[in-house]
Amino acid sequence: MARDFYAALGVGRDVGTEEIQRAYRKLARENHPDVNKDPKAEERFKEVSEAYQVLSDPEQRRKYDRFGADFRQVPDDWEQRVGAGAGAGPRGGRVRYSTSGSGFEGFEGFEGVDIEDLLGGLFRGRGRGGPVPGADQEAELELSVEEAYRGGPRHLNFGGDREYDVKIPPGVLDGQRIRLAGQGGQGSGNAAPGDLYLVVRIRPDRRYRLEGRDIHVELPVTPSEAALGATVPITTPGGEVKARVAAGSSSGRRLRLRGEGMPNPKGKPGDLYAEVKIMVPKRPSKRERELYEELAAASDFDPRRT
Repeated sequence: MARDFYAALGVGRDVGTEEIQRAYRKLARENHPDVNKDPKAEERFKEVSEAYQVLSDPEQRRKYDRFGADFRQVPDDWEQRVGAGAGAGPRGGRVRYSTSGSGFEGFEGFEGVDIEDLLGGLFRGRGRGGPVPGADQEAELELSVEEAYRGGPRHLNFGGDREYDVKIPPGVLDGQRIRLAGQGGQGSGNAAPGDLYLVVRIRPDRRYRLEGRDIHVELPVTPSEAALGATVPITTPGGEVKARVAAGSSSGRRLRLRGEGMPNPKGKPGDLYAEVKIMVPKRPSKRERELYEELAAASDFDPRRT
């Protein structure tokens, strides 16, 4: 292909079929060998004819827009292959491939599809122009808060023979990338393979809210624990810890436990913030009701006047 089809017809990439047709008719008339005796006219005529043949066909144009210069090497049933591959991705994660170093763009967004299997011939075909480094690839790695907190080994299966044993560092954060050097797309002509990047996604958890390395939790306490003070357990991603609730604590009071947040292999860990939440029994026993009634009668405390 001599050059970009849109440039050959002198139109933008967002134009409709009618404008493409008008541009082609004008250029074809100007460069037809029977009309234009310029030795280069015939070459231009062939170029605009090829461009029109592709861009006037909705299916061909769509493939060209998506895959660029190598669109003819993409199998006609590529969309069916994409559909058939959906759901075959890694356990608990969405696979997203991107390319770099090969000049390609726009392969992102296919779930559970091995693009190299789909377009293997396409990448190999680039060997005609010399060695081409392998494409970098991305895959999302979904973790629970506890898994991100503890880290550790994990076996990943991307379908086929693409299996990896990965060591996840403790305290990994949402959006952080783990690089697997040389595990991306294969290069051609003895060029180096690309890298595979695992992009960490931490699942939302009703118990924990993460702000950077700080962890926020609710701390349910009884009215007596809040009024009299108590040492109570708090469940954290790293296990149970004890915290002292000061006497006279109301709902919303925050306790800070230094260093009990997400670990940090390169520095200080985050903190844990526990917010007091006073809870009362939905169905108090007879004795509990009597005691609450005695307390109500004896106390002159009015929280609406404090």
